[in-house]
Amino acid sequence: MTISIEASNGVCHARVTGEMTIYHAAEMKGELLPCLDSSTEVEIDLSEVSEIDTAGFQLLLLAKREAVSAGKLLRLVAHSPATLEVLDLLNMAAYFGDPVMMPRASRQM
Repeated sequence: MTISIEASNGVCHARVTGEMTIYHAAEMKGELLPCLDSSTEVEIDLSEVSEIDTAGFQLLLLAKREAVSAGKLLRLVAHSPATLEVLDLLNMAAYFGDPVMMPRASRQM
């Protein structure tokens, strides 16, 4: 798991690569939450997330809750198939309020 973070114009862009699992949750928390302190907006790119478990999902919930509490905007973008599956399974896409696009290959015709 790696997180690359870039900040510009008050927006923190975080890109998560690899697994968002219990094995990496504490490390991810330590990297993602400081973005809320230093920026007015946070954008988390999930396109390269290969696996996400309940600990990874709880981290996203925590980040969203902390952003709302601080009056800041948090967006989840470019959802990977793994993150889409969890959002669908838990019926939580509306909670985050971000547009969720299904990859072309998985759409039913």
